[in-house]
Amino acid sequence: MSPKAGQGDASAASNLAGLDVKVEVVVIPVSDVDRAKRFYQGLGWRLDQTPPGIVQFTPHGSACSVQFGAQLTSGTPGSATAYLVVSDIEAARDALAVAGVEVSGIFHVTPDGPADGPDPERRSYVSRATFRDPDGNTWLMQEITTRLPGRVEGDLTSYGSASELASALRRAAAAHGEHEKRTGERDENWPDWYATYMVSEQSGATPPE
Repeated sequence: MSPKAGQGDASAASNLAGLDVKVEVVVIPVSDVDRAKRFYQGLGWRLDQTPPGIVQFTPHGSACSVQFGAQLTSGTPGSATAYLVVSDIEAARDALAVAGVEVSGIFHVTPDGPADGPDPERRSYVSRATFRDPDGNTWLMQEITTRLPGRVEGDLTSYGSASELASALRRAAAAHGEHEKRTGERDENWPDWYATYMVSEQSGATPPE
C-alpha cells in the first residue's frame, strides 16, 4: 500500500467516525402479525404511525423502535435476540409479571455462569431477566445505571423519559447523602454535585465523592 493510499484510508475512517449515525429500528421476524401486535401493545410500548404492511412499536424512553410485518424479513420467526436496558431490574420484572407477561426470574452473571437473584453489588450490566414474545423472539433485560467509559459521549448526556431521570436523581440523592456524611456538613452546591454525578454515570467517568 502506498503512503498516499494509507493517508486516504485514514482520512476516510476519520470522516466516518465523525458522522452522526443513530440506530432507528430493529426488525424482528414474526409468524402472526396481529398476534405480535397484541403482545407488544400489552407491554405498553407506543404504536407508531407507519406505511401499510409495517407495524412499529417504541418502548417508553427508547430512541430505537421495533418493526415487524409479513414482508419485512426472511428471518425465521422467533430467531431474534435483543437487549432492553432498565434502571431497576426488580421493578421492571414485577411490572411485566403484573401485566401477565411470562418473564424469567432475575439472575446475574458470574465467572462460573448465571446465578439466581440480582447482583449483590447491583453492578451495571450484571443483573438480568428475560422474556419472549409469542414467536419466541427473546428480549433480555439488563440493569444499567452506570455506563462503561467511552460508551456514551460526555457532551451527549441525556435521559429518555421522566421516569429514567427520576431514577437517576434518586441514585444521585443517595450518593450525595453519603457525600455529606463523609464531609460532616451540608453541601450548598448540591445541584453542581448532582449534575456531575449524573453525567458521570452516563459517560462512565469517575463520579464525585
